[in-house]
Amino acid sequence: MSIPFASKSFVVLLILFVSACASPPPISEIDRLTARAQKVEIIRDDFGVPHIYGKTDADAVFGLLYAQAEDDFKRVERNYIWAIGRLAEVDGETAIYSDLRARLFMTIEQAKLAYESSPASLKALCDAFADGLNYYLATHPEVKPALLTKFEPWMPMFFSEGSIGGDIEQISVKGIKAFYGSRIDNPDTPDLAMAEPSGSNGFAISGKLTKSGHAMLLINPHTSFYFRPEVHVVSEEGLNAYGAVTWGQFFVYQGFNEKNGWMHTSTHVDFMDEYLETIIERGEDVYYLYDGDELKFDVSTVSLKYRDGDSYKLKTFATYRTHHGPVTHMINGQWVTTRINWDPVQALQQSFIRSKTSSHDEFRNMMDMRTNSSNNTVYADADGNIAYYHGNFIPKRDPRFDYSKPVNGSIKNTDWNGLHTVDETISILNPANGWIQNANSTPFTAAGEFSPKAKDYPTYMAPDSENYRGIHAVQVLTDQSDFTLDKLIEVAYDPYLPGFKTLISGLIKAYDGSSKPLINLAEPINALRQWDYRVSVDSTAMSLAHFYGMQYLAKGSRAKGQSFMQRIEHYGSGSLRSERLSIFEQAVEKLIADFGQWNTPWGDINRLQRLTGDIDLPVDDTQPSIPIGLASGRWGALAAFGARSVNGSKKLYGYRGNSFVAVVEFGEKVKAKSLLAGGQSGDPASPNFYDQAQRYAQGQFKDVAYYKEDVLKRAVERYRPGYRE
Repeated sequence: MSIPFASKSFVVLLILFVSACASPPPISEIDRLTARAQKVEIIRDDFGVPHIYGKTDADAVFGLLYAQAEDDFKRVERNYIWAIGRLAEVDGETAIYSDLRARLFMTIEQAKLAYESSPASLKALCDAFADGLNYYLATHPEVKPALLTKFEPWMPMFFSEGSIGGDIEQISVKGIKAFYGSRIDNPDTPDLAMAEPSGSNGFAISGKLTKSGHAMLLINPHTSFYFRPEVHVVSEEGLNAYGAVTWGQFFVYQGFNEKNGWMHTSTHVDFMDEYLETIIERGEDVYYLYDGDELKFDVSTVSLKYRDGDSYKLKTFATYRTHHGPVTHMINGQWVTTRINWDPVQALQQSFIRSKTSSHDEFRNMMDMRTNSSNNTVYADADGNIAYYHGNFIPKRDPRFDYSKPVNGSIKNTDWNGLHTVDETISILNPANGWIQNANSTPFTAAGEFSPKAKDYPTYMAPDSENYRGIHAVQVLTDQSDFTLDKLIEVAYDPYLPGFKTLISGLIKAYDGSSKPLINLAEPINALRQWDYRVSVDSTAMSLAHFYGMQYLAKGSRAKGQSFMQRIEHYGSGSLRSERLSIFEQAVEKLIADFGQWNTPWGDINRLQRLTGDIDLPVDDTQPSIPIGLASGRWGALAAFGARSVNGSKKLYGYRGNSFVAVVEFGEKVKAKSLLAGGQSGDPASPNFYDQAQRYAQGQFKDVAYYKEDVLKRAVERYRPGYRE
C-alpha cells in the first residue's frame, strides 16, 4: 500500500525531529584528547626549552605536562608514584614506610574529595594536567610506565608544594617504620653535615644599583641535578611564566613573568610541630589525654601493596591520629603526633596564582593565602620594587612553650591558634641599601644594616642560623653598584669560600705550633698557606682543603647541638692541635692513594658526568667527564656544586647544587639569561641531553627567549602535541 505524499512528509519530518533531539554519539577519549591538543602549540628553541602556547590557562597546562613527559616521563611518573604513596609497588617492601607516610596525611579517597570540592578554575587545571600526560601515553605506545598507566586529576593534591617533598619530607621515614613496624623509639638521625646542603640562593637588586635603573633578580635553586626542567608557558588568559618547574607540576615554581619574578629558598621557619601524647588504653580502645579529658584516637587501616619479585603482596597498618595529626614516631616510649600544613586545594591555587601576578600589590595579596609553608621568597618587579618574605604559613603559638622541641599534647594551650598574618611575619620591602639576599640563612642579615631585628619577632618565626653562603652573599653585595646581568652572574659565582678560611687557618696554626717535625706535611701546608680560599679547576689547595674538611666532618670530635658553622669554628680553633694535624695527614694520604700525588688539581677530581638518563646517576672514572671549578655550598660557595664518590669511584661527581639558574632584569621589557646543569632532555639520544654541560662548567649563560618574536627566531621545532616528528 502506498503512503500519501503528506503522510510521507510527516514521516520525514518526524525522523528529522527525532534525530535532532537525540544525543550526539559519544566522543572517544582519544578523540577528545586529540581535539584538545589542537588548541596547543609547542615551540622548542635551540636548547630544547619548550615554549607552550594555549588559548586558556588549562590549554597551556595540557601542553606543559605533555612537554614535560616528552623531556623526561620517568621523572614525572616517579614524582607521582612517590607523592601518592605507591613507591613500594615499584621498589619493593623497603619503600612501604615512605608510602605509609604519604597516606598518614591524606588517603587517595581524601585526595579525590579535595579535587571534587575544588573551585572550577582549579579543577580545570587538574583535568588539563591529567589529560596532557594521558595524551602523551596514548600517542607514545613505546613508552612503558613503571606503574602509572593513567594519570588522574586528583593526583596533584598530593603534590601541592613547589618542591616535591615540601613539608612531608621533613618527617622521618625511619621514625614511621620504628613505630608502625615494631613500636620502638625513633632511631638516631644521620649526620647531616656529611650531605651536600639542600637549599637555594636568591638576590634582589634595586634599580639604584643597576646600570639600567631597573630591578634585577637572581634565581639560584640548589637541588639534585635534573630535578627541575626549564619551561615557558603562555595563555591568552594572562599567563606568561618562564622558569623552573618540578617534574609533574603545572605551575612555574621559581621564575618570572613580564612584570615580576619570584625565587624560593628553603626556610627554617618553625611551621610544623610535634606533640607528645599521653596514652590511655582501655581494653582494645586507645585514648589520649587532652585538657583533662580522655579523647579516643581516630584509628583507621591503611593497606599498601608492595612488589615481591614478579608478584605483589599486601601489608595492612592500623594508623592512629589525634586532632594534632597522625602518630609518626616515638620518643622515650611516648607516642608523638606531627602537625603540618595540609591544605592542597588552597596551596595549588596559590602556586598557580603566583605565576600570574603583575605587581607587588598583587603578589602581596597572593601571599595572604598563606599556604607556602616550606619557603622564603625573594622578589623583584618592573615597578622597581624588591621584597623578601620569610616563610608564609606560620602558626600562632603560645610563647611560653618551646616549639623547637616536642610539646605536651595534653595541654590545650600548646595547640595552634590560627595563622600569623603576612603583616605579622618577617618581611622586607625596598630597603635603603638596595639589595636583598637569602641563602637559607637568617633573615636578620638579609638586607645588611637594614635587615629586620630579631627582638621584634617570636623565636619560632626565625630560628634560622647564619651559614657561610649567607655570610658570603653579604660580602659580595655590600658596596656594589652598576649591576648588569653579566655582573650579577659574576657576583653569584664569586669563588671565595669563607668556611675554609676558618678551617684552614686553624690547621696552619696547629702546624706552626707543633713541637714535632712534620716534614711530610710541609709542602701541602705551604700550598694552603699561599691559598686565597678561592676555588678553581687548577687549585691543588682546594683539593687538600676538600679532603681535609670531609675527613674532619667524618672523624672529628664535636659537641652535641652545634650548628655547622659552630662545628667548623671548633675544628678551626677549638679542637686539639694534634687532632687537626692527624686528620690532615690522613687527608694527604687519601689524596696520594686515590690520585697518585697530593698536589692534584681540583678539576682532576671534581667532575660533571651524565652517562644515562637514569634517575640514580651512574658514574664511571674511565668515561669522559668535565672538570668543574666550583665547590660545595657547605663551605660558602654561592654557585654550589655538591660532588661525591659513587660506588668506589676515585673522582667526585656532581649530583646537587646549581641546577637551573637565571638572572632577570625587569623594565619596559623583561630580559633574562639562564643555565641548566647538563641539558633539558632526559633522553641520551636527544641533542639537548648534555648540550649545556660545557656552558655549565664555564658559567656561560644562554639568553632567554621570552617574547614570541624571539622564540620564533630560535625555533628548532614547532608542533602540536601528538604531532612531533
